[in-house]
Amino acid sequence: MNHSRFITFLILACLLFSKPAIGSAQDQQPEEPIYIVQEGDSLWDIAIRFGVSIDSLTRINDINDASQLSVGDNLIIPGLEGIKGYLNTVEANFGDSILSLSRKYQIPIQNLLELNHLTSSYELYAGRTIVVLEQNINSENSIRGVISNNQSLFEYAIANDSNPWEYIVENQLEESLGIIPGDVIHLKIEDSNELENPNKKANEPGAFPGMVAEILLEPVTAIQGKTEVIKVIGDDDLEIKGKLLDNELNFFVDPKGDYVSIQGIHAMVEPGSYPLDIEISVPDKTYTAQNKKTIFNFSQPIYIKSGGYAFDPVLVVSPETIDPTVTRPEDAQWSALGAPSSPEKYWEGKFLSPVPKDYEDCWPSLFGNRRSYNGSAYDYFHTGLDFCGGIGTEIYAPASGKVVFAGPLTVRGNATVIDHGWGVYTAYMHQSEIFVKPGEWVEPGQLIGLVGDTGRVTGPHLHWEVWAGGIQVDPMEWLVKSFPDAN
Repeated sequence: MNHSRFITFLILACLLFSKPAIGSAQDQQPEEPIYIVQEGDSLWDIAIRFGVSIDSLTRINDINDASQLSVGDNLIIPGLEGIKGYLNTVEANFGDSILSLSRKYQIPIQNLLELNHLTSSYELYAGRTIVVLEQNINSENSIRGVISNNQSLFEYAIANDSNPWEYIVENQLEESLGIIPGDVIHLKIEDSNELENPNKKANEPGAFPGMVAEILLEPVTAIQGKTEVIKVIGDDDLEIKGKLLDNELNFFVDPKGDYVSIQGIHAMVEPGSYPLDIEISVPDKTYTAQNKKTIFNFSQPIYIKSGGYAFDPVLVVSPETIDPTVTRPEDAQWSALGAPSSPEKYWEGKFLSPVPKDYEDCWPSLFGNRRSYNGSAYDYFHTGLDFCGGIGTEIYAPASGKVVFAGPLTVRGNATVIDHGWGVYTAYMHQSEIFVKPGEWVEPGQLIGLVGDTGRVTGPHLHWEVWAGGIQVDPMEWLVKSFPDAN
């Protein structure tokens, strides 16, 4: 044991006399896992929340008539042998881990796993309902902190005017050496005024350091073909990277100082759980002069559900437009156009309709529909939203941006692509005429071209695409929502 560790050990031994008592359970705790029925509960809701069947719930509680369930009733929750006490549920946020939830709610890891029938951390996806003991709910009101490089728990406690034993007890540590640099720890507080910034939510996200106040996913459960917004709320000197479905996430700072990434979910990705990786670099204030940083890497699954897309009738098109020797190089050229992420955000609010009012509610084919060409398998999907219109119908820019492509293509016909900043693009295909050039700036509502029937088509129409993070997404949501903050 080196000298500094020995000194730390002696001091901690002296502090043993001031070690706080571990909080005892509530009086008259039940001998079984009990949930108290709340206003608005039904047996169906309770069964879903606790991951049990209605049959097992009614059987173990001798319920013959579900309609007689009353507020205040005590229900035994089956399948939790060995667990006793009053139960409740919370929702796992992105940034929670098994370890952070254990520390946050002061529940031993093994008990937490048993309560939630978890066998691995991969099952803890964002938005999952987590069963906890009611007596531990108040433990979520805590200050999160992080142990810096070459910093002991004792040094951290002294720097934060706290007793190191409080951290040992609150985080269920066997000893102070159970903490390593970069570890996130919790200390329960009684008064929210103790927070340095009361506007921050100190209880979220559990596994990230206190410099990160909150991580928001909109929506929490992602959807095939939709736009996913990832927002990190924290200090103003963070560096953030991320990855989702092999897509590198680009984060930009909005006017509020929050870090925002807008990423599309591919319309053909199989529903299921996929890891969302976040890396945050935090300046290490202990070594400010050396400009050192502490890097936090965190990975947690998010669930992607089906978009419920329909199947279009089989389309008969020119064989040339489905020939891989033609489509592959054009697809690569098309994808490359939407790869860069301009650091400025050019659009504001919802996108305007790209067609005249008479056509804005007429859609021959919706985004995401599965497609077959010339009798092929349904291996294709519709990458945009089709608007009705005859040859010569006007096409307008839906938002401010810079034109990055305008010209003829074999499959897409006469096409235009506009960069709206932050990795968001719109594209216009099958035009009869193009009125803009690459490098030109366009304003909302500006006439940029005319509808046509060029490229792979069965008749004149406008095929309109929206890209987010290099992935085509449903344009309809950009017409009804204001991104990145969905209304």
